Amino acid sequence: MPETVKSLKPVALKRGDTIGLAPLAGPFQEQPYQRGITILRDHGFKVKILQASHPGPYLAGTDHERLTIFQELWKDPEIACILAIRGGYGTMRLLANLDFGLIHSHPKPLIGFSDISGLANVIHQKTGLTTFHGPNLTTLDQCDKNSLHSFFHTLTSKVPLEIKADIEILRSGSCAGLLAGGNLTTINHLLGTPFDLDFEEKILILEDLNEPPYALDRLFYQLYLAGKFHKLSGLILGNFSKCGPIENIWQMVLDLLKDTDYPIWGNFPVGHKEQNTLWPIGGMARMDSGNGQLSYPEQIMLKPV
Repeated sequence: MPETVKSLKPVALKRGDTIGLAPLAGPFQEQPYQRGITILRDHGFKVKILQASHPGPYLAGTDHERLTIFQELWKDPEIACILAIRGGYGTMRLLANLDFGLIHSHPKPLIGFSDISGLANVIHQKTGLTTFHGPNLTTLDQCDKNSLHSFFHTLTSKVPLEIKADIEILRSGSCAGLLAGGNLTTINHLLGTPFDLDFEEKILILEDLNEPPYALDRLFYQLYLAGKFHKLSGLILGNFSKCGPIENIWQMVLDLLKDTDYPIWGNFPVGHKEQNTLWPIGGMARMDSGNGQLSYPEQIMLKPV
């Protein structure tokens, strides 16, 4: 994050707050959409829905519709949090016209993953606002019990839950740094653009879906050649569903990064499966390989009014 951009913490939610649902990327099916709304309401939250009227084969609406809805939700004082309805593709098309000043003036949590992770990282880098990598609305009903608990606990607390699962310590060590990352393909596609991301001294978390081994190798290697792995504090690999044997992916990364010495973990509970723990992009965290635990040494959000 550029030194001129100061950290900006959103306010934690409380039961009864309204969550704005944003059609930021791909079109979505009605059943998981409605099931997600039911889960939010069952946990005590209201929802506000602004739907685009011109969905396409791979976009939830026109660029103008999706951008307008997104910015209306930021301006709306009733909205305490913005949750992406679905990932897929499309948020990159919004970046050039996004009003980052508006976002900075109305700080609130933004949640999503997959294609949304690029947008969430860019918003943090441009404004300093802590955003959140976690389930989209239409994947809430697919989350396991621990992921749902993480989702609602983190949004209503100043400090998230410590994350300790069946993490594989691929290379030991301990470190601290701001969290960044998300979907490997989406992050990769920002290279060379005005929204290229800075991962220096960050703990980088990466996951992906349905990429064959040669494609993963290309994605990792391109980030390597771009210098994105050289000055990390640590690296965490999440789920790589339908990408081949996970042990091969871990070895691919270890071979690529043999000239670095920071800790590397695998099997982190985040990605395109039922384990998708909510974590803060821009939040200070600590990797402790001694106990395989990701913890948060300081508060991530402000106390609700």
